[in-house]
Amino acid sequence: MGRRSILVATGWVATAAIATLIGLGAIRLVGESLTGTPGGVRSEAEIERALAAPEPAPTTGTASASPGTTGTASAAQGTTGPAPSASSGVRRGFATDGGTAVAECGVGGVRLVSWAPAQGYRVRDVDRGPDDDVEVTFQGAAREYELKVRCIGSEPVAVADD
Repeated sequence: MGRRSILVATGWVATAAIATLIGLGAIRLVGESLTGTPGGVRSEAEIERALAAPEPAPTTGTASASPGTTGTASAAQGTTGPAPSASSGVRRGFATDGGTAVAECGVGGVRLVSWAPAQGYRVRDVDRGPDDDVEVTFQGAAREYELKVRCIGSEPVAVADD
């Protein structure tokens, strides 16, 4: 009976080791989408350079700010919406718990350059401009965030609902 116990224990350990290796291989195969951020995380300086460039490249990561606050987002999620075009306008990133957006002021007024919902949210409505003000609404299961932007001087600024 002693040999049988050792054989059963050895079989159990071997099965557990194989199952673990298969699980790790599956995670590696699926890749960064489960275990990290595709493309890496950009620094604040890289984000500022990307926002200042005439045609910013899409960036990845997370951003957080209170709804309706202004400022350059420390990182923006994947770019969605219209393709950016070269412009002499001032660009600024904005973030809410529902998602992020980049807006710019130019000759025709303010326009949304890009927007992306946060995980668990979707874009319900977009007024991309150019116009006196633009807005994007991020809809979640329990909450909705509306980001409204207008130009003050030549700089985009988030404004509270009227």
